[in-house]
Amino acid sequence: MKPRFAADFRTLLWAFVLFPAVTFAPWLSPQLLPWALPLSMYVGFCAGVFAHNHNHCSTFHTRAVNGAFSTWVSLFYGYPIFVWIPTHNFNHHKFQNRPGDASITWRVSRENTWLVASTYFFVAARAQNALTRAFLRRARVTSPRLFRQTVAQILVFGAAHLSLAACAVALRGWSTGLLVYAGTLGVSMATGLWGMMFINFIQHVHCDAWSEHDHSRNFTSRIGNFLVFNAGYHTAHHEHPGAHWSRLPQLHASLAPRIHPELCQASIFGFCLRTYLLGAFAPRFRTRQVGRPAYAAPQTLRSAETLANRAASGHA
Repeated sequence: MKPRFAADFRTLLWAFVLFPAVTFAPWLSPQLLPWALPLSMYVGFCAGVFAHNHNHCSTFHTRAVNGAFSTWVSLFYGYPIFVWIPTHNFNHHKFQNRPGDASITWRVSRENTWLVASTYFFVAARAQNALTRAFLRRARVTSPRLFRQTVAQILVFGAAHLSLAACAVALRGWSTGLLVYAGTLGVSMATGLWGMMFINFIQHVHCDAWSEHDHSRNFTSRIGNFLVFNAGYHTAHHEHPGAHWSRLPQLHASLAPRIHPELCQASIFGFCLRTYLLGAFAPRFRTRQVGRPAYAAPQTLRSAETLANRAASGHA
């Protein structure tokens, strides 16, 4: 089970050693659950990162092993990871927070407050769910093999979690068993799903979706990016979506001089502290729009639309 890139040996170490250790240790010793809660949150976020990376650049050489890895990661992420194809690969990367993107940051509000950011998951998930349903309907008609694969992912995911919950109950009884299941896998899945939406929000809100390089916000801490497998380098990822995650620091370094300074933040924690805690009391700490808003077309497009409208009405 050798990965395509040597850097992914660390991915496998996290996925097959850290993930189960954090998840199942409290099942054997429930007193470890309080200590496992923050680590389960980290596991869920990393599972989301792995799902994202794996969809852009497969981890292994063969389809069968990639499929097995997808299934394993989905257990901790919280959803069969085929959903990244219609919602992220085919939609978000195409529209990039512009009109047409199901995950636009400005659907409900053009402000960047903690209330907007923390509830963004529910807004974006509803829009993305429509894309997923359309993807399944289309696959059922045009690609029966793909449809069977996605249905199999859904069934395996559901059966695996029912079995794991049953194991926890059999091992620890109803109350403690369900508690350790919810406090480990439940927390991991909730954090994985919510965390991926949240990071998408803060990496695009108030950026210039029409700009060549100012379309995304980056978090450049070396320690932080080590822990989240370079997920902070978002500009480089959007401009090189097929690049392996290990190449993103070098790609970011080549792009950084052309990115607006406000869109290269050192720490995600520092950014959230300033924007959502201090910003709640002092507006100067909040983010401001860089360049053109995502909901405002570039001037060239607006001019073309104006000329077309005039021509259609006979005034040109």
